Amino acid sequence: MLLIRNIRQLATPRGRAGVRGAAMRALEIHDDAVIVIDHDRFAYAGRERDMPRFDITEDVDAKGATAIPGFVDSHTHIPFAGFRESEFNRRLQGETYEQIAASGGGIASSVQATRAASEEQLASNVLDRARTMARYGTTTSEAKSGYGLNLGDELKQLRAIRTAAATSPVRLVPTCLAAHEFPPERRGDRTWVDEIANEILPAVANEKLAIFCDAFVERGVFTRDEGDRVLRAAAALGMIPRLHADELSDTHGASLAAELGCASADHLMHISDDGIRALARSGTVANLLPGTSFFLMSDRYAPARRLIEEGAIVSLSTDCNPGSSMTESMQIVMQLATLQMKMTVEESLTAATLNGAQSLRMADEIGSIEVGKRADFVLLDAPSYLHLVYHFGVNLVREVWRDGRRVSAA
Repeated sequence: MLLIRNIRQLATPRGRAGVRGAAMRALEIHDDAVIVIDHDRFAYAGRERDMPRFDITEDVDAKGATAIPGFVDSHTHIPFAGFRESEFNRRLQGETYEQIAASGGGIASSVQATRAASEEQLASNVLDRARTMARYGTTTSEAKSGYGLNLGDELKQLRAIRTAAATSPVRLVPTCLAAHEFPPERRGDRTWVDEIANEILPAVANEKLAIFCDAFVERGVFTRDEGDRVLRAAAALGMIPRLHADELSDTHGASLAAELGCASADHLMHISDDGIRALARSGTVANLLPGTSFFLMSDRYAPARRLIEEGAIVSLSTDCNPGSSMTESMQIVMQLATLQMKMTVEESLTAATLNGAQSLRMADEIGSIEVGKRADFVLLDAPSYLHLVYHFGVNLVREVWRDGRRVSAA
């Protein structure tokens, strides 16, 4: 067994499912702690003086670090090619996202670059981003397609995720997002929904390329009925639904996600009171992405406090993508969640770990430092977990461990 000793503080949420309300603040905190790992699982985590006797064969000195669970980033778009920094600069100079999209930019720009890239190049891109994620403390990440927008290129993106996953330091969880937008050459062609349901999703299921299926229900994109159709078709094929909901307007996406039993309803900047209540009564996770509001220079963030106080399961993610949130850092997401959405540090840590795991239906395996769970954890160069927000704008990660193995170190 492996002993990680000399941990100044260990801070973790607890549970094998997502938690709500006041439970999001109930971290288990141990000073002068140790972790014992048996193969790829936690065998003990707590105060050194309370540790039972183990047959320790190897030990590692944490040198006074703080231990937290590995971050779970449950909403990303990382299998893309090309960047959109010039569009970002245009927005800084006053152009709107809609104006840029109308000139051929936006998602259409990423579709063009992704279609032109080989599967090997996309796999390399995914692996590069996963390595950056690991350096910032992420041990599990969802990864969506959605920049192919035709059968061949959607499959290419998902195959690239599968290829990268074989050597990635981050556990990758694939999602089919063919219902991200209409193909640029088929704007407004509603038969695209038929193609997704009747051709793309069956092909994805046949190759077992995705665990989840997502759809973007939004004004000017997919209607509530179209999102419903896509996600029901995916569920019939064995994929678990998730939903981009109420991001730019209230399209009753949150209530649709709750009705369908989606794993998550994501974004939620324009969620209604009825939508908040629907999520609070459901098992659907409210997955909040404050980096998107920040990067788009919006004053509107998802109502995190209302969602928590009403009893929804709240998680946090980066939304890493080339157009509206170009970051792999869950640390900055936690900082935005606390400083802009008024979550507590404890709530934001739970949202970035255990509740993110619940969003991926993996909370029984990951998301907290508990006996029997996979040994995914981060050693921070900090005296306490509070420094994750207090000491902002820097990378506090010293080491990252996944399945009981060190995968990244400063």
